[in-house]
Amino acid sequence: MCPNPKHKLYLSNLDDQRFLRFSIKYLYLFKKSVEAEWLKFSLSKVLVEYYPLAGRVRVSSEDAEKLEVDCNSEGALFVEAYVNLSVEEFLEGSQRPNASWRKLLFKVDSHNFAGAPLIIQVTHLRCGGMILCTGISHCLCDGIGTVQFLQAWEFLTRKPNAALHVSPFHERYMLKPRTPPQITSSHPEFTCLLPQEPAPILLNQFLQCQNHVPISATFSPTDILQLKKLCIPSLKCTSFEALAAHVWRSWARALDLSPSLRVKLLFSINVRSKLKPELPKGFYGNGFVLACAESMVEPLLRSNEHYSVKLVQEAKERVDNENIRSLIDLLEERKGRPDLSATLVISQWSKLGLEKLDFGEGGPLHMGPLSSEIYCLFLPVIGDLHSITVLLSIPEKVAEKFEHCLKGYWKEAE
Repeated sequence: MCPNPKHKLYLSNLDDQRFLRFSIKYLYLFKKSVEAEWLKFSLSKVLVEYYPLAGRVRVSSEDAEKLEVDCNSEGALFVEAYVNLSVEEFLEGSQRPNASWRKLLFKVDSHNFAGAPLIIQVTHLRCGGMILCTGISHCLCDGIGTVQFLQAWEFLTRKPNAALHVSPFHERYMLKPRTPPQITSSHPEFTCLLPQEPAPILLNQFLQCQNHVPISATFSPTDILQLKKLCIPSLKCTSFEALAAHVWRSWARALDLSPSLRVKLLFSINVRSKLKPELPKGFYGNGFVLACAESMVEPLLRSNEHYSVKLVQEAKERVDNENIRSLIDLLEERKGRPDLSATLVISQWSKLGLEKLDFGEGGPLHMGPLSSEIYCLFLPVIGDLHSITVLLSIPEKVAEKFEHCLKGYWKEAE
């Protein structure tokens, strides 16, 4: 294996946003273990290709507001553990994450982002199965990028002498801001609601002080088709658009928000093919932006699915090359973060291919996040490519109502 190049890697304004300075944590359950030493060997091979993940994220020496990667080959962190648990016992309680799962990924005592950008923990089960947890710095990869890396790792585990189908593209210079910056579009995702409106602040305070519980609901293709039929007049829409609109309305209804409150829905948009020129094949950095739909609560809940789906579609349509370039320039001038007051954020994991990992002993029996955050996740369903599981942590006081809105209220409205 060739030595890894040593240099500093520029991170784009999309990479080093303050709200992305954390690790994306995945949990996989496999029926059969793969030899840990073999996993370490294949990991060392794939890190030759993805060498920035073996470096360290640090504050730029040229700009205290920016981050960069010191590609110093310091290495990833690989941990082994054992738990007296069987695959079946884990699956019994796997519908929703619980706090005990946090022990399944080694926690590094480091400030914010300064530790290893890649942490792997393999936990062996008494039945011969294994739990594989990964923590990957969001500053280096988005969801698509993490899948690209994980699939490269599992490929080299099965075929150590083969060449990768897709070589990683490390550079981020295509996403540099213009000189001078040109903010030519509106960016409501970064626009705070008016300070004279106390409701968003009060809602934020309420959400932060509450005990949250994870709620999950699985939507079959039939369920999603029924949601689409609730769009009257009829509107051609994707499964994501219909489900995102429904979850947004369910969230607002369960929280019993003031009718005059303006609420937002933020969701990630892959910009790789929207930029001109397009990002190169193999690019694994942050190639997404947040689209923003917004509405007063009263029309959002009074209208049927057509209204909210249309808002989601219009938010998607606003994201074009100029809008993306304008956002990059905005981030150059203002190192802010999205306005999350009175806001629901959805991240779509269901179409990334996260569930398609096979290190040589079969695919996973379970795949999901290590923990449940306030962000809403659309998750894949193992063995059912067309179903989607919605996972969101919600204040315990309104959890039952939210669950009813997700899977009951809309059926009553048919």
